[in-house]
Amino acid sequence: MFSFRVDRRSLRFRLLAWLSSIAIVVVVATWVLHGILLNRLAQDFLGERLHREALHAVEQLRDDRSSTSLMLDSASRGYQVFHHLYVLKVGENIRTSNPEWSQDLEPLLSDEDSGLTELTIGQQRLLVYRQPFSLEGEPGVLLVGEDFSQVEAGLTTLHWWVGAIAGALLLMLATLNLLAVNRGLMPLAHLQRQLQALQAGRRQRLSLQDASELDGLVTQLNRFIDEIENRLTRSRESLANLSHALKTPLAAVTQVLRGSRPIDDERRERLLQRMEDMQALLEAELRRSRIAGPHAGRMASLQRDSQRLIEMFRGLYPSKRYELALLTKEGEAERVLPVESQDFSEMLGVLLDNAGKWSASQVWCSIEVGDKVVITVEDDGSGVPPDALPNLARRGVRFDERQPGYGLGLSILDQLIARYSGKLDFMSSPHGGLRVVIVLPALND
Repeated sequence: MFSFRVDRRSLRFRLLAWLSSIAIVVVVATWVLHGILLNRLAQDFLGERLHREALHAVEQLRDDRSSTSLMLDSASRGYQVFHHLYVLKVGENIRTSNPEWSQDLEPLLSDEDSGLTELTIGQQRLLVYRQPFSLEGEPGVLLVGEDFSQVEAGLTTLHWWVGAIAGALLLMLATLNLLAVNRGLMPLAHLQRQLQALQAGRRQRLSLQDASELDGLVTQLNRFIDEIENRLTRSRESLANLSHALKTPLAAVTQVLRGSRPIDDERRERLLQRMEDMQALLEAELRRSRIAGPHAGRMASLQRDSQRLIEMFRGLYPSKRYELALLTKEGEAERVLPVESQDFSEMLGVLLDNAGKWSASQVWCSIEVGDKVVITVEDDGSGVPPDALPNLARRGVRFDERQPGYGLGLSILDQLIARYSGKLDFMSSPHGGLRVVIVLPALND
């Protein structure tokens, strides 16, 4: 036994289901309206014809100058040939083509208005036009009617033929929809093949020109590919840097530990210094490897993340006063920054840590968000000589040995800002210390 399983999550199934449903609704509605309009059109056509014939008959009666009885007989003989029904009343004289219907038609003879009326007598549906007139001072009424049942039977046959044709067209439309959907989904198949080739190493990036609707998706995927490649490159560089930087200190430490010479206080101090240097290098490379970049997701929350860092450094430096100013449009204090959350913590953390170390009593931090993100951190410490400002971001550079450190924080910050195509500036603060300004562009979609 064969089984057919429908994947309701399939985009092809959803498109075909929607298109088929819409096509069925449109075709059925059109067919129903066709039946209604066809019936109405036939009634209007027959009603207009009966109206013209009633007027013609009244004119003939008025032109005939013979007696009323002769006119009635003449009308009876003439209209029995052309109509299924006629009733002529002049004064009290009534002539009809079918006396059996006289009782059903009697209410129409007493009506004063002209117009078309639809009656059902037995199994027959009649269209009757009533035409009042005056003949030689006597009021008269002429009823001219036709059996609509036969016409309606023909219309029903025509209507079902139209329905059959509509059904055939619906099947043809479903087939065309299937072909159109398959054709429209071909770019997705091309994208899947490119992803498979990318995974197999046969291509480096995605390139799809078939459908403009997929341009944004392809662009985002290429960004992720570049980001993964950059992270892999940074990881490899970090490993190479660590391997190169730790090889000599590790060899020296190993030689000392394997040697037979006693380790005095001086050698122990040098050994400890080498271990601390290795630890600093290891920490710096790990911090560099954690840089995510602007397209990694998990963007920072302006108020939440900045307030959290301020509170943390207030705890680390309880004798220093930290002030935070968020410069945003009204109601946007909770907005998301175009910076990955961990990267933002690293940026602001380096600046707040340095300012806390070197300030006399106070640190000011402001974050302005508009077309760009501007982060400013300054302190009231002794500051940095103007000629030394351009070299602050160089790796391992320290201008003051009073505080512990290895001169790596600002170097890592400079690399981090470069990943976001931003700008890092150092200048003297009006409060006497150092002012650091970071300018980051808005994140492109």
